[in-house]
Amino acid sequence: MTVTRDDITGLLLAGGRGMRMGGADKGLQTLHGEPLALHVMRRLAPQAASLLISANRHRERYAELGAPFHATVIADTLPDFPGPLAGLLAGLRAASTPFVLSAPCDTPSLPADLAERLASALDAHKSNIATVTTRDADGNLSIHPVFALVRTSLADDLEGFLQAGERKVRTWYARHTAVEVAFPDERTFYNINSLQELADFERR
Repeated sequence: MTVTRDDITGLLLAGGRGMRMGGADKGLQTLHGEPLALHVMRRLAPQAASLLISANRHRERYAELGAPFHATVIADTLPDFPGPLAGLLAGLRAASTPFVLSAPCDTPSLPADLAERLASALDAHKSNIATVTTRDADGNLSIHPVFALVRTSLADDLEGFLQAGERKVRTWYARHTAVEVAFPDERTFYNINSLQELADFERR
């Protein structure tokens, strides 16, 4: 099948503890006067038929931010903030499309063609998962596994993986046919992990 926008639910991952931001809710920190999550939603929403927001705190605030995009806020089904795969699992369960496109809430410059490029590679390689790689100016490879296009039919397998105590995203991907897609500009995947990084990004 050819994956189109109508086949994709966008999933904003905003359910973490924000430990490197002193426990602050990362998606609600402001960039140019607006929450980081809002910047990401503006880029993610046009690439998908619908939008979900994975949030475990301040859910009413996320619902307000997502209202212009008709986004639905969902929470982890597993306790104790077990990481991005728990948010992905909640998204796979909640989506009404065959695919979920996930992106973290701290990457305000994500590419406008993220879904298109991942879907094309997933089609070409007949894969179940497509994710992102970039190279820096020195040619060093970086993998960005939280940006991914994932078949919703993998939900049961992911739940079993997490219930077994596993947490690593790439370890779960390795259980399935996954393709890594090279993107030309690593800056579009820059993620803001601290308040200092946020201030530096805003100045730039």
